[in-house]
Amino acid sequence: MRHLPSTGAPGPAGSRDRRTPVRTAGRPPRAPDPAATERAPGFAAHEAATEPADHERAPESAADEDLTAAVEHTLTRYLGERRAEAARSSDRFAADVVEPFCRFVLGGGKRLRPAFVWWGWRAAGGRPGDAGRVRAVLRAAAAVELLQASALVHDDLMDGSALRRNEPAAHVRLAARHRAAGLRGNAETFGLHTAVLTGDLALAWADDLWESAPAQGETGSRAREVWHAMRTEMVAGQYLDLYHQAEENDSAAAALRVARLKSALYTVERPLHLGAALAGGSGPATAALRRAGGRIGLAFQLRDDLLSVFGSQADTGKPAGDDLREGKRTYLMAVALRRARAQGRADAERQLRDVLRAPGLTPAGLARIRVVLADLGAAAQVERQIERLVHSAAETLRRAPLAPVAVHRLTALADGITAGACPEPEPPPGRPARLGGGVR
Repeated sequence: MRHLPSTGAPGPAGSRDRRTPVRTAGRPPRAPDPAATERAPGFAAHEAATEPADHERAPESAADEDLTAAVEHTLTRYLGERRAEAARSSDRFAADVVEPFCRFVLGGGKRLRPAFVWWGWRAAGGRPGDAGRVRAVLRAAAAVELLQASALVHDDLMDGSALRRNEPAAHVRLAARHRAAGLRGNAETFGLHTAVLTGDLALAWADDLWESAPAQGETGSRAREVWHAMRTEMVAGQYLDLYHQAEENDSAAAALRVARLKSALYTVERPLHLGAALAGGSGPATAALRRAGGRIGLAFQLRDDLLSVFGSQADTGKPAGDDLREGKRTYLMAVALRRARAQGRADAERQLRDVLRAPGLTPAGLARIRVVLADLGAAAQVERQIERLVHSAAETLRRAPLAPVAVHRLTALADGITAGACPEPEPPPGRPARLGGGVR
């Protein structure tokens, strides 16, 4: 089993950043959720705690050693400015929407996408000695984190997910705010509508932060093209995810297309591409980073699919089996259906299709499906695919004309975010440990 490295040296909604946030030195704990308070001190305290004293080095100057701190510093300063701006427009808006959103961004997540931007920049020739360029790259990296925050808020809305990072999702928290204040109308509708605005705000702020990261001439033009493509691809992936569920498309090819657009591209490949563009990287270097990034990103999403079924809420920050309850047509499910047909396992195929067509899985039902997926050999096949993708990506990086320090960090980061192994599922009560006849 591979082990997760510190995100600061280097170190993810999967497409949904499911995993429990990794705490690093200097990151304060998440402030409690103030669903019914007018003003929450947590964000201001976080902002003050991360401002360097005059005699200290700013975190940007040591980004190679502690990238998380450098990104956190950039995000905290920027969100502090935007929170003050929001308060000038409306104290209510700032307290109910902006402050909780800022706490959500600053209180969790592994900063994977910023890490790939940074190490893509370093791999393609970016040098940390130029303080101005370092600040610009960190602002671009932080903008990608805000883009991710927008995607998470909207993803939870569309999936009907109640939890994110082990806390109430934005629409759930905002509905609770409505009820606590005794407001008129339907609390759930209010929560949904306000969460849409929250995600839109995050996207607008991501664009604003990106535009504030100056890149001149051809380098700037290339970087903007990558940024624009990444936003469109992310939305396209989300749409295809919804569409394939609606049309009941169970093919592995369709599942991989969604995984690539919705997660692999904007989690790894495009952030690496963005970093390379900001560095003015050569064609061969950029192509290698994109090839490796596509494979790492797909492996990351396949691991996310496995964790959703076989992991626990402590692992993912969301209830176990969420993808199954939502009827998600993941690559894991496509592989399982294909193997069930190949093995003549009509009963197993029926159970899998029942889950996809009638979401709302019980704990006992989840236990049964875990056994089916393992018994068919589907989980093991996906594990092998992850291993192949990560190995291929590492070889691509090793052979490419890239900075050795960045290759080392990217290889460790790829290992860390795709690490894990599915445990043997516990059989449901009254059932044998194996269903029998499975091919591995």
